[in-house]
Amino acid sequence: MLDLRVLISGAGVAGPALALRLAEYGAQVTVVEVAPRLRDSGFAVDFRGPTHMAVLRRLGVLDELRALQTHGGAMTCVDASDREIFTLPPAFTGGELEVHRRDLSRVLHDRGADRVEYLFGDTLTEARDTGTGVRVRLRHAGERAYDLVVGADGMHSTVRRLAFGPEDGFVRRLGYHIAGWRLPNTFGVPAGSRQFNVPGRMASITPDPHDPSRATALVVFRSGGLEIDWHDQDAQKKIVAHAFAGLPWHVPALLDTLPDAPDLYFDAIARVRAPQWTSGRVALLGDAAWGATLGGMGVGTGLVGAHVLAGELALARTDPRRGLAAYEQRMRRYAGRWQKGTNAGRFLAPATRWGLATRNRLFATALMRRMLLSGTNRLATDTALPGYP
Repeated sequence: MLDLRVLISGAGVAGPALALRLAEYGAQVTVVEVAPRLRDSGFAVDFRGPTHMAVLRRLGVLDELRALQTHGGAMTCVDASDREIFTLPPAFTGGELEVHRRDLSRVLHDRGADRVEYLFGDTLTEARDTGTGVRVRLRHAGERAYDLVVGADGMHSTVRRLAFGPEDGFVRRLGYHIAGWRLPNTFGVPAGSRQFNVPGRMASITPDPHDPSRATALVVFRSGGLEIDWHDQDAQKKIVAHAFAGLPWHVPALLDTLPDAPDLYFDAIARVRAPQWTSGRVALLGDAAWGATLGGMGVGTGLVGAHVLAGELALARTDPRRGLAAYEQRMRRYAGRWQKGTNAGRFLAPATRWGLATRNRLFATALMRRMLLSGTNRLATDTALPGYP
């Protein structure tokens, strides 16, 4: 693959993982990222089962991530007086290995940085498949030519919009929004996360296991057809403050920290449905192809997809389009089986009093907790996925 030139859009998780694998095969790889640096926002992500572990080992990052793991504390749901309603065990919330998303992104970036060109603060504005390559225009770096372009740039993918069509043809919003930010840990919350609900709204606090003086706030709320500029953080903060005004528990103290939050994560809870992940010499990877907000094994599946895409391109040798077709065929079943019907909003913030009470009763039973854990571990594993040289 020494002559293969690949442009990857997105320096989150799947993009740097793919860049690392392709560089190992000898490809010339550029990663373009609209943010000015690696992102520091996001939540903890987990891996579970032999498929995830095998891919992390093949990427050469498993030992380093084990040293950074958060050890996934339990998730406890409480009432307004902070009394426990139910607790989901660490094995469910954190899998076999849990790390902060920012740490995972940095480890993957650093491992391949000496062999991969990273362009931060830039983005694609044009991408034209010529049949023998892809001509692109970058906002700052100008025109370039590549053999392949891969969109690993999330649910709001620029590559998908340029090559496949407008976002509203692929992304279905599910009636909820999510927001998260880092803040001082002044709440006395023990290890793990603690969450409080009223119908249609959830607020939680998770102390940072590596720095007890810091914590992460996460809120989920029913939002209907809310429209907002994704780049306007002041407007996003006002929406969150309005949605949670007047609630008890630690919510007022959480909202007090919101105006000064430097890096707010805010998005609609949504699901991606893309009939095609590849077209000519353009491919979609990770959330751009099969994203579902807080959809279980999304990050792990993105890394598996990066492993498969790089491996199939290597096997295809001089015919990268054949490699793209094989990648899509292999990943469709694996990525699609856990995505079906996923709506994290309904689980985290049931819309009605009856729905909230039903969820609480179900997860207060040991049998339901065992079934939930067994199901997620089974979905993460696929022994049919091939290994590659």
